[in-house]
Amino acid sequence: MPSPIPVHRILPKGFPAAITLRPCSSPNQFRGKRRNFSFVKQSNGELPQCPWYTVIWDELKLLDLLGSGGFGWVYKGIYYGKTVAIKKVRKCTKNKLAARQSFWAELNVAHLAHENIVKVVAATTSVPANPQAEDSVGTIIMEYAGGTSLDHRIYNCAHPLDVGECLRFSSDIVSGLSFLHSHSIVHLDVKPANVLITESGRCKIGDFGCSHKLAATSDLTPNGQLRHLGGTYTHRAPELLRGRNATLKADIYSFAITLWQMMSGDHPFSGDRQCVMYAVVAYNLRPSFSHVFDETLVGRKVRSVIDHCWKVEPIDRPSAEQLFETITNLNSLL
Repeated sequence: MPSPIPVHRILPKGFPAAITLRPCSSPNQFRGKRRNFSFVKQSNGELPQCPWYTVIWDELKLLDLLGSGGFGWVYKGIYYGKTVAIKKVRKCTKNKLAARQSFWAELNVAHLAHENIVKVVAATTSVPANPQAEDSVGTIIMEYAGGTSLDHRIYNCAHPLDVGECLRFSSDIVSGLSFLHSHSIVHLDVKPANVLITESGRCKIGDFGCSHKLAATSDLTPNGQLRHLGGTYTHRAPELLRGRNATLKADIYSFAITLWQMMSGDHPFSGDRQCVMYAVVAYNLRPSFSHVFDETLVGRKVRSVIDHCWKVEPIDRPSAEQLFETITNLNSLL
């Protein structure tokens, strides 16, 4: 269960904790400072330059359901004539606070734009009156990055990834992480299922429902950071399993597991969940390296990179920036 973090500590700047339900939600419209925005459709096919905290419902059309989870549904849709993904976050009956935290955490990247990050187009806590309105925490409209995840590419395609593809995808992922970390944002759920592959073959990191904005002082400060209990246990850094505070280096550990999956085409752990987590913490359990890692010079170097990234202590792992440079050098060897 996520820790009871006050909502005001995780709200993006400029977004109030409560907004009156209206067809169009913009927090500035409910503070006595009504602003006029232009919502004219762009002739070049791009979305209009609206504030990200505004949704114009008349321009939003739901199409196919792409997936669902504990906190809601993701649809493919159309917004101002452009294909988008729409995430509807619902109130979780067992843990309403966790659902709210997941929604606000998604907005940690609302003001950011990077080619390897799924961009937030618009978001709101308001919904038009309908039977599902009572069950809604909020709606997030994001760029549509394609219908294929890295998880699907690893486990559901006839041909396994070759080393070149693994490094190319890794370069995209680490580039995105480096950008996030430069803004003191830790993703905390890096895994193949949360990496989307566009039609052009570019990887984009998505699903920021577990992310945190860390204090600007230091990514390794032991005090004052938020403890983190979410994410996926197979990719969760050992310090998080021990109950220590989250740092940027937790993402580096998760990336190491992800890179191992790309190279091996296998699942990192099997067996009882609690037993796996205990072994990771108490006995430094890590996935086993197959012969794929020993067949070539580049494979052996990738193995060394993974070993470095899943070190026990966060301080012993490379930064995302250092890791990006290493992977770039490996790409040059192909």
